[in-house]
Amino acid sequence: MSQKDLSQTIPYGDLAILPLESSRMIGKKVDDYIVGWRNKSNPSPSIHFTNYKKDSYIIDALCPRFGSGEAKGIINESIRGKDVYILVDVCNHSLSYKVCGQINHMSPDDHYQDLKRMISAIGGKARRITVIMPFLYEGRQHRRSSRESLDCALALQELTDMGVENIITFDAHDPRVQNAIPLKSFETVQPTYQFIKALLANVPDIHMNAQNMMIISPDEGAMGRAIYFANVAGVDVGTFYKRRDYTRIVEGRNPIIAHEFLGSDVAGKDVVVIDDMISSGESMIDVATELKRRNANRIFIASTFGLFTNGLEKFDEAYKSGLFYRLMTTNLVYQPQELLEREYYIDVDMSKYIALLIDTLNHDASISEYLNPTDRISRILKKYHQE
Repeated sequence: MSQKDLSQTIPYGDLAILPLESSRMIGKKVDDYIVGWRNKSNPSPSIHFTNYKKDSYIIDALCPRFGSGEAKGIINESIRGKDVYILVDVCNHSLSYKVCGQINHMSPDDHYQDLKRMISAIGGKARRITVIMPFLYEGRQHRRSSRESLDCALALQELTDMGVENIITFDAHDPRVQNAIPLKSFETVQPTYQFIKALLANVPDIHMNAQNMMIISPDEGAMGRAIYFANVAGVDVGTFYKRRDYTRIVEGRNPIIAHEFLGSDVAGKDVVVIDDMISSGESMIDVATELKRRNANRIFIASTFGLFTNGLEKFDEAYKSGLFYRLMTTNLVYQPQELLEREYYIDVDMSKYIALLIDTLNHDASISEYLNPTDRISRILKKYHQE
């Protein structure tokens, strides 16, 4: 993925990157990319490019907390007239704070409140605000099926009412949630290109063709991304559907009784099981077990968001038993160090992609080629002799 020369296009405003504490690591990587690109560029000697080259575009900001657990957003430098990009990872459970001496780990609700505090601290001084929220806050609560809340839609409306112009998320559980804000910019980005690139770079003996590989959706909800992956890679697709017990609710959902498979024969083929998230991981392991029972060869698990809410022990056991070969997730959400150290884990770095989006949007240029990576996928398949 290459960066376009934008240095002769007037920026929308001075660039400002504001990663909340939850996104400090990926925010620093994004900043490093943009600093490097702009230091190599030769912008027009115009007043519009006065602050174009900088050592860092990260804004000095923080969200301190009182002993009661209350917090406030503080910005320690001028934000007036800037084009601000706020990064937030609502799933970063590694951060904590004290409430009357007790340790609380930050929940998605806490991170979302801190995001609003930062927008409030900006106080209408910025020229434009873009929120980059890779895991969409309450994204699984995207539709109403009974008397229940619509948290995601309310959050989107709340952010846009506060002055947010653009919202960028990744692999939204259901992109139709953007109907809640039809007059505002909402982009959901698929990391298919990065998954294919990571596979080709880390598994040199892989063969992406219909004779040797299949893409599997673990349920009907993930079929869209699986079909796209299969089409651009030139392989077949299969899916499972979940039989659930609708008479009971366990941990907020109807428990799965069995996974039923629909698709051609997987015997002897490498298989990529792709989904938007791994929560507890039970569904992924169940699907891998069913695929092995059907004599699949190597099983690759690919998920945009690796939450691992029940820890990694089940995946460790599944790997040792030969159930799957490699596990891929992105750095769009918090990655514990123990995950990065697993021999079966492939880290899919999305920081360059985010940097490209920010740099392009700051110049008010089109990001359509980054949202539709078909051509780039075709080029990388040729590079690795997969076509």
